Amino acid sequence: MNIPATRKDLMIVNMGPHHPSMHGVLRLIVTLDGEDVIDCEPILGYLHRGMEKIAENRTIIQYLPYVTRWDYLATMFTEAITVNGPELLGNIQVPKRASYIRAIMLELSRIASHLLWLGPFMADIGAQTPFFYIFRERELVYDLFEDATGMRMMHNYFRIGGVAADLPHGWIDKCLDFCDYFLIGVTEYQKLITRNPIFLERVEGVGIIGREEVINWGLSGPMLRASGIQWDLRKVDRYECYDEFDWEVQWQNEGDSLARYLVRIGEMTESIKIIQQALEGIPGGPYENLEIRYFDRERNPEWNDFDYRFISKKPSPTFELPKQELYVRVEAPKGELGIFLIGDLSGFPWRWKIRPPGFINLQILPQLVKRMKLADIMTILGSIDIIMGEVDR
Repeated sequence: MNIPATRKDLMIVNMGPHHPSMHGVLRLIVTLDGEDVIDCEPILGYLHRGMEKIAENRTIIQYLPYVTRWDYLATMFTEAITVNGPELLGNIQVPKRASYIRAIMLELSRIASHLLWLGPFMADIGAQTPFFYIFRERELVYDLFEDATGMRMMHNYFRIGGVAADLPHGWIDKCLDFCDYFLIGVTEYQKLITRNPIFLERVEGVGIIGREEVINWGLSGPMLRASGIQWDLRKVDRYECYDEFDWEVQWQNEGDSLARYLVRIGEMTESIKIIQQALEGIPGGPYENLEIRYFDRERNPEWNDFDYRFISKKPSPTFELPKQELYVRVEAPKGELGIFLIGDLSGFPWRWKIRPPGFINLQILPQLVKRMKLADIMTILGSIDIIMGEVDR
C-alpha cells in the first residue's frame, strides 16, 4: 500500500562522487525537503594519495614532479611554492631574469586555471557555448607552456634558484601576440555572459558570504576579494617581482556568485597586464643560480673508492635543509596556497604540511547551500572553484 507523502518526509540524495558537476570525485550527501536543501555533508578523500608523506621521503628535486598533481590546472603555482620554501630556508638568491620568467609563467597558469573554471561553471548553470570557447584560448596558453617547458600540463619547470631552461627564441613575441588576442577574447566573454539575463537570474544573490564570515572561515583568493576585502598576496608579500609591475587588485562588495565571477574575469585582464609588462622589461642574465649545485659536500674520492665510478656524473643539487621551520605562501588562482616546512639537517624535509586553498574554501559549502534550492548547489559549488586533487592531496 502506498503511504501518502507528507511535508515532513525528508529525502536524502547522494550527489557524486562521479556526478559531472562535482568537478572531480566530491560526494555530497544532501537532505532535501522537496526542492529545498535542509542539510549538506561533503565527503572527501576519494583522491587522497598521501602527498605530504611522499614529500617527507624525497629530496625537493625528487619531489618536484609530484607537486603538479595537487592542483593539476594551475601547476606552476604548486611548483613555485615547492621551490620557494627551500630558497627561503637556504637563503638562495634567484636571478632577476629567472624571477621575471617565473612571474610570466605564474600569470599564464592563472589565466589557464580561470578559463577552465569559467567553462564548466557556465555549463553547470546551463550555458554550453562558453565551455567550447574557453578551450580555444586555453590551448594557446598550453602551446606557450609546451614551447618553454616541453610539457603542456605537468611542467616540472621550476628549480631551486631559478628555472630549468631559458625562454626559447621567438617565445616572447609569441606570448605578446597571445596577450593582444586574449584581451579580445575576454571582451567576447563579457559580452556573451555578464549582462545575460538568464545568467544573472542564476547567480545574483546566490551564495552570499559576508565580510566578517569570510574572515572567520579563513577563505582566500577570489572568495575573499568578492566579499569586499582587498587582500592579494602578490601585493602583501611582494614575492618574485610583482611590486615592479603596475596592476590593480580585483574586488567586489556583494559577496555572491556573480561577484566571484566578476573578480575572476577581472583577474584575467590584470594577469595580461602583468605579463605584458614583464615581457617588455625582462632583463638579461642567467636563468638559474648555478652556485646552489655545489651545496653538496665536496667529494674527494680515493682512487678505488665507490664514489669514484660516478666522478663524471653531473651531481643532482641535493642540499641539507637547515634546522628551522617556515611557512611560505603564494596567491594561487583559487586562493592562498601555503606550505609549512620543517627541516632537520637532512636532504628530506621533516614535516611538509600543505595548506590547499580549495580545501579551506570548501568548508563553507554546507552553510551556503542550506535553505537554498537543489539547483543552486551547482551554482554555489561552481563559484567556489575546487579541484579535488588539491582538496584530497
